[in-house]
Amino acid sequence: MLRLTWVQPEDLLGHELRQARLDGREPSAVEARWRAAGGPDAPPRAGASAHGVSRYLRLLAEDLLDELADLPSGLSHDEPTNLARIKALCPDWPDPPAPASETHTRSAPTREALEAAWLGRAIGCLLGKPVEKLPLDGIRALAQAAGNWPLTTYFTARGVPQDLLAAHPWNRRSAATSLAENIDGMPEDDDLDYPLLNLLLLRRHGKAFSTVDVARLWLDELPPGRTFTAERVAYRNLLSGIEPPHTARHRNPFREWIGALIRADVHGWTNPGDPGAAAEQAYRDAVLTHTANGVYAAMFTAAVIATAATGDHDVHSCLRTGRRVIPPRSRLARAIDDAVRLAESHEDFDDVVDALHARYVPAHHWVHAIPNTALLTAALTHADGDFTGSVCRAVSGGLDTDSNGATAGSVAGLLAGDPAALPDRWRAPLKNRLATTVADLDGTGFDTLAHLTHLEATRP
Repeated sequence: MLRLTWVQPEDLLGHELRQARLDGREPSAVEARWRAAGGPDAPPRAGASAHGVSRYLRLLAEDLLDELADLPSGLSHDEPTNLARIKALCPDWPDPPAPASETHTRSAPTREALEAAWLGRAIGCLLGKPVEKLPLDGIRALAQAAGNWPLTTYFTARGVPQDLLAAHPWNRRSAATSLAENIDGMPEDDDLDYPLLNLLLLRRHGKAFSTVDVARLWLDELPPGRTFTAERVAYRNLLSGIEPPHTARHRNPFREWIGALIRADVHGWTNPGDPGAAAEQAYRDAVLTHTANGVYAAMFTAAVIATAATGDHDVHSCLRTGRRVIPPRSRLARAIDDAVRLAESHEDFDDVVDALHARYVPAHHWVHAIPNTALLTAALTHADGDFTGSVCRAVSGGLDTDSNGATAGSVAGLLAGDPAALPDRWRAPLKNRLATTVADLDGTGFDTLAHLTHLEATRP
């Protein structure tokens, strides 16, 4: 029996019950009806439960998903999704830079800096791929057994006892391409596919693209089987005739997860020195699939990267600027502030991670944007801009390891400013080659991607 991940109504309902509590709705009455009917919990880590349910339970799940969507939220004032309302809540929203003709200081990042950013994104993703979905204690145990803790390089199975490998098996899709002994170029991953899609988006539509343009591009260029969580639900909604931005809300319990964040890099790379414009560009992309904090995470990331792209700011200044595009009373804003405080007050990053897990993991799924953005922020803060320190801290903290590693690598690579500034042990296995199913970009080199990105960054 085919159990398609991330779309079965009986699996979506359990996730929606948790999401309802997070975003200020009270789902107890709906949950009681589901439990009384024998409805199961959502699978904790997989995208679909192992077995189907009766037709009655499936239809009930669909009805209850719609009932949950109608429940009022006590957080809607502080956590809007409308852009005008978001900006109205942000008193320090970044002003656009002065015209270049007046200051002569505005410039796009160099091709070398963009190549380092693309490479950094790939390196961080590749580092996190084999341990994606593993619990924190498993990640630590595997690295310690290989003599690679604290992390300093790619994971390996060499020297790891078989009983430990059996207790904490590598991500089955990734071990064959992402363990140190197996790396031969950058394998395909959605954390790289989405930046490639957004590069195509800008080449075809420019920076004034609409959310509908994003949707059409996906239908043309993104195989449905390469989508996950909120993106898969939104894709299904598009195919059902649902228009954006309702695609982000209709039976989509993943709308505050990490998917929009991993699409934000190109919006930052192509708006150097204009974090407000980068955030607005990321917004138009994100609302196809996400709402509220899921959108804010993408806007924050784009603004951080746009600030880093000037080459004039350290990582702490970049993070402070990113914080300015998030509603200050939102859950994400509080989590980011918490992460910075923890990172600044602990010498051992493991203590930071343990504190973040204790505060955020019990209530959130491991792919939710709030704990992951907090971990990313803490890793970048604690590493103080160092490339290896940034990607290794981001991945060693668990949760969505490949996505956090990718974004940390993008920011730290951009700040490094040149591929030569990234240690060879990270760069060499990638062989300047990226695998993807996006358009005609399979096998493209990171130097070519940097050139294409530079063209978009300098386009009027």
